[in-house]
Amino acid sequence: MTKFERLDETTAPEAALPLIEKSKASFGRLPGLHAVMARAPALLDGYQVLHRLFAEETSFDAEETTVVWQTINVAHECHYCVPAHTGIAKAMKVSDEISDALRDETPLPTDKLEALRSFTLAMLESRGRPTDAQLEAFYAAGYGDQQVLEIVLGLAQKVMSNYTNHIADTPVDEGMKKYAWTPKSQR
Repeated sequence: MTKFERLDETTAPEAALPLIEKSKASFGRLPGLHAVMARAPALLDGYQVLHRLFAEETSFDAEETTVVWQTINVAHECHYCVPAHTGIAKAMKVSDEISDALRDETPLPTDKLEALRSFTLAMLESRGRPTDAQLEAFYAAGYGDQQVLEIVLGLAQKVMSNYTNHIADTPVDEGMKKYAWTPKSQR
């Protein structure tokens, strides 16, 4: 895979500079993903907006947000986002039990969270065409139309990051290396 240059405030296009500052203000550093995305300021801008919307504006709590993000990251085998979102989950006070189950593809601690993971996978694998039975199971777990559409938002955000990391082979940030992850297909 090609390694894309990671840019910063001295090498990025002018349009990326306020976005880099926003990333640094949010994370206390410039995440490697954002440094790669800075080459295409519109991509970084879109990613930042979708990240904020999904993290702050959906009906999902911290556990559910983590389930959606990590389900997609694991399914896409994103070497960068799984460790990054493990660290984010810790910062959000999501239990290691949930994080480990997502990373290891083992059962989650509640039926509702498992239903969320199953439906997120159904949306991903069917490219947005879940079966009636999959929808009914999701609704039976206590979710509704709003959450179906919020998963679409999460998928859009994670496609941007996962695909960027795949093509750029983005190195895992130093602080997240302790959460390194190997896909099940490679274990």
